[in-house]
Amino acid sequence: MKGIVLAGGSGTRLHPITQAVSKQLLPVYDKPMIYYPISVLMLAGIREILIISTPSDLPNFRRLLGDGSQFGLELSYAEQAAPNGLAEAFVIGADFIADDDVALILGDNIFYGQGFSRTLQAEVAGLDGCVLFGYPVKDPQRYGVGEISGDGTLLSIEEKPAVPRSNKAITGLYLYDNQVVDIARGLRPSARGELEITDVNMTYLRQGRARLVELSRGFAWLDTGTHDSLLEAGQFVQVLEHRTGVRIACLEEVALRMGYIDADECHRLGAKLAKSGYGDYVMDIAKAAGATA
Repeated sequence: MKGIVLAGGSGTRLHPITQAVSKQLLPVYDKPMIYYPISVLMLAGIREILIISTPSDLPNFRRLLGDGSQFGLELSYAEQAAPNGLAEAFVIGADFIADDDVALILGDNIFYGQGFSRTLQAEVAGLDGCVLFGYPVKDPQRYGVGEISGDGTLLSIEEKPAVPRSNKAITGLYLYDNQVVDIARGLRPSARGELEITDVNMTYLRQGRARLVELSRGFAWLDTGTHDSLLEAGQFVQVLEHRTGVRIACLEEVALRMGYIDADECHRLGAKLAKSGYGDYVMDIAKAAGATA
């Protein structure tokens, strides 16, 4: 499976902060926002990742992440010239996806929970159609909402319903088989002129090949699209890291734990950041894993 991080858009809800920098390059406590979605794809076992952003922002992503080889990844980049909808990611990324299945994650979504990597890898291994991830929220009318039956069958998907049939918001993480490319190419723009991800999901639902995986109550799903939610996400990460001593979405550590790099390579990455607490942390975990440096 390959992965796509959609990190485009103009971030208007975060103006004036995002008038000069991409939202996904803003810090969420101690690391750039885009580290969080990339770490999710890595935890799913995905190593080939396409980052889609605006023509003006792509050079900054390249400067930050390079070709990804330092993390044992293969990173590619592509432009989304205008915000034409989430589903356009599959049209833009069609050559990158080729004959593979694909995971799409939105660049401003943060996921955290015990056992998430095992869940992701199991869903990737057993993928047949489309897998969505649902999270209970108190205000489901603000989201796309999935309705499931008692046996877990996905019955319906509604976009921002006035009277929601459930409280399960569909998060910004999606797994699809290769048919998604053809589905996206066949979509017509919605009334707001966009290729809608809900229309993709509805196609799979009509085929009887869409599932909704419920994220447990002990799980955390955050987006960072407003000033308040960006601050709250940073505070959430800060509290967890201070309490546990573990840095969430540390790409160097994820690469080490997943076997994408070895301990000495991890230590070298930390040494490049040695004047920061982040760099010290990376070197410490590398030494604990047997780095000889």
